Amino acid sequence: MAGRDALVIDGNPASRTALITMLRDFGFGTVLHTGRAQDARRMLEHRHFDLVICENHFENQPVSGQDLMDDLRLAQLLPLSTVVVMISCEAGYDKVAEAAEAALDAYLVKPHTEQALLERVLQAFQRKAALAEIIELVERGAHLEAAELCEERCAKQGPNWLNAARIGAELRLRLGQPQAAQALFEAILATRALPWARLGIARTQYQTGGVTHARRTLESLLNDQPGYTDAYDVMGRVLLDQGEPDKALCSLRRASALTPGSVSRLLKLGLLAFYHGDPKEAAETLKSAATLGLHSKGFDLQGLVLLGTLQFDRGDLRGLTQSLGALSTAREAQPQSPRLRRFENALAIFKLLLERQVPEAVRLMQAALQELKDPDYEFEAACNLLSTLSRLLPREVKLDELPERLATLADRFAVSHTTCDLLCRAAQGQQEFESVIRVRYAKISEHAERAVSHTVAGQPRQAVTALLDQAEISLNAKLLDLALNTLQRHRAGITDSAELLERAESLQGRYRSYGTQVTLPAWRPPGVAAPRGEGVPHSLPGSSLEERRHALDGPSNDALRCDRGGLRAAGLARAAATAQAAAVIQVAAVI
Repeated sequence: MAGRDALVIDGNPASRTALITMLRDFGFGTVLHTGRAQDARRMLEHRHFDLVICENHFENQPVSGQDLMDDLRLAQLLPLSTVVVMISCEAGYDKVAEAAEAALDAYLVKPHTEQALLERVLQAFQRKAALAEIIELVERGAHLEAAELCEERCAKQGPNWLNAARIGAELRLRLGQPQAAQALFEAILATRALPWARLGIARTQYQTGGVTHARRTLESLLNDQPGYTDAYDVMGRVLLDQGEPDKALCSLRRASALTPGSVSRLLKLGLLAFYHGDPKEAAETLKSAATLGLHSKGFDLQGLVLLGTLQFDRGDLRGLTQSLGALSTAREAQPQSPRLRRFENALAIFKLLLERQVPEAVRLMQAALQELKDPDYEFEAACNLLSTLSRLLPREVKLDELPERLATLADRFAVSHTTCDLLCRAAQGQQEFESVIRVRYAKISEHAERAVSHTVAGQPRQAVTALLDQAEISLNAKLLDLALNTLQRHRAGITDSAELLERAESLQGRYRSYGTQVTLPAWRPPGVAAPRGEGVPHSLPGSSLEERRHALDGPSNDALRCDRGGLRAAGLARAAATAQAAAVIQVAAVI
């Protein structure tokens, strides 16, 4: 153990001291420690540890060890190479199962001996060593190579093949290849009925457009495992996609109740309550999230924008000023971030309105309206803009070219029934806004349906060129995704498919925001999180041109299906989750 660093997180001084002594006896070079989960969060966000030993229960603290590890896992702040051991007084099957679902390396029940701890730690490091090549590829971002290596290990079913298969399946989901991921999950289920593998099947079903099948799988899983928090997270996404926001809220409330100290889940719940629920619940939930994790890398600052909006609605100038101040402080660390600049401007407009400085608020809004076609403009920015506009216009102000700007926004971001509905909700009852959004979405759907008709008539090239022509005008990701889907399916029959693919990729290279649905973030491989406040720019799944091409060459996951908003490519649900480790409205990923 020489040269390895360890962190002990335990609120009991005697227990913490005993663990520190044990680790030093094992030969660990550096052993740091803390008695507070919140302090541990900050330490783990800023320093790498080879081993983390965490107590599950913290007396008189709002965060449990499980909450802490869940947040770090969702925020991708624990690299795959780190060994995590959870220690608890609870020995029941459910607790041990929870540890397995959270991908912990070991679960140890108190009281335990020094020898028992040593054995668990050594076994965990041996597993990490067996997966070292895979871990190294993941942590340097070579996800495609890592996934292929995982599949080789799975096929041979040698030592630690289950762990390799789990990593490989998650990577395939990250690369937008759910069918390949499903094959790995099914291989795991063929040997053991593991809940996390069943959840993996539900996620692959969802990503390939089988929302109804995903819901049935999740219902069966939750019937067997009613305390499985991650399953409630995914169920929330499925229910929202099926147009049942009230049930989605119930699912997220259940997940948050099971892990009350999880900042990411509080943010998810707060976001959904903001658009689909009770403003009072949204405000309370978002405030709790900010209290627990405002200074954490896992706290998505979109939560502050929504909280500030609700503070404006209540006329709470003091609270709004505090939220704006926190955003300004965060922006100082990332002065070039357009996302944080837009966040700050939105709350600045609200503050100016409460201070009755309407002309200055109008000036800032006019500037914001000029950005709608910027390459880095995202769906959450569009929602925030509509939310701000809906609160500014009642002041009887006049904005230049507002109808044209609204049409531009709707053309770009109304890509599905879900996003169309969410944009309308952001408009806060402004009938003029809602009318424009729904009319423009209907036109986008007409373009998509016309292209499908060309394909059915045996004219796939005409379909692709028509879709790309409209995508270049509107920047609508639905049309671009459908063009890529058609290219994927009919490449052999399109003589200039390479040129058309280059044209599509050029468009995505400039406009990477992939406006589809609300993001309630999904798993991403460790070590690839974006800086706080920034979303990972992405087009096709994958982090490189080679990976994006490979995604197109792989098995099709874009079977067309119909939903209430009209024809759409099910591939819009491909995972390209951002690293904003909290609930955000994000252009480019599945819910």
